[in-house]
Amino acid sequence: MPVSYDKLWKMLIDKKMNRTELKDAAGISFNVLAKMGRDEFVSMESLHKICKTLSCNIGEIVEFTDEEQSRQ
Repeated sequence: MPVSYDKLWKMLIDKKMNRTELKDAAGISFNVLAKMGRDEFVSMESLHKICKTLSCNIGEIVEFTDEEQSRQ
């Protein structure tokens, strides 16, 4: 089940925040950001920290994508 963090990257642009600032503010590791950049799964704990930092819901930063769509 592929995952996409495009919503998160768009939210960061809207908030004028870069990935490094998110990493520092949320207390997540560079490896978590790297995995997210490759649309790989990360822990719920990491997603919770990001949501808490950005005052948002998980559905606002991550979405599951159809496998066929991700191959195109």
